Amino acid sequence: MSKPASTDSKPLSADRPEGHTDWPEGLIQVGHVLDAWGTQGWLKIAPESNEPAALLKASHWWMHSPQGRPLQRAQYAVRLARRHTQSVVALLDGTTTRTQAESFRGWTIHARREDFPPARKDEYYWVDLIGCTVLNREGLQLGMVSGLLDSGAQAVLQLHTATGGQQHERLIPFVDAYIVEVDIAARRIVADWLPEYD
Repeated sequence: MSKPASTDSKPLSADRPEGHTDWPEGLIQVGHVLDAWGTQGWLKIAPESNEPAALLKASHWWMHSPQGRPLQRAQYAVRLARRHTQSVVALLDGTTTRTQAESFRGWTIHARREDFPPARKDEYYWVDLIGCTVLNREGLQLGMVSGLLDSGAQAVLQLHTATGGQQHERLIPFVDAYIVEVDIAARRIVADWLPEYD
């Protein structure tokens, strides 16, 4: 793998295994670069989640240039990554100057799902919940998870559902009081919820 930097004013050239020039399928955005951090090539990163486990664990990141700039996508090896207050600071293999780090400002960072550490008992990655079918205790299909909202106090499932040919959104708090069962393998969630609660 080659990781040379052509100049200090451009991001490093792609660090990709020979024959693997395309991005893997199903990459998940896990953060974006805020700015350089310090003078030794470190990046300051805003994680997409309050728990940046994937950012910290992945040995490689796939990075994408921001909108409004020439399209660039590349894979980079991560030398070091650690928490820093509400952000993450990281050093990519080959970055050595602040100018190199500044050239990544605004880039998005993506990781493979298999690089995420295992979720703890009764915890779930949001990405694993999206696409799950939600049923209530009576077996009535309530919709499919299309996203999640973070209300601060709790996460909320966003469901898309069709009733009488009409599409609408349903919101169900993702808390023990309403969530009976989560079966990621079966792509199914059971909720203690009735349509009239909407």
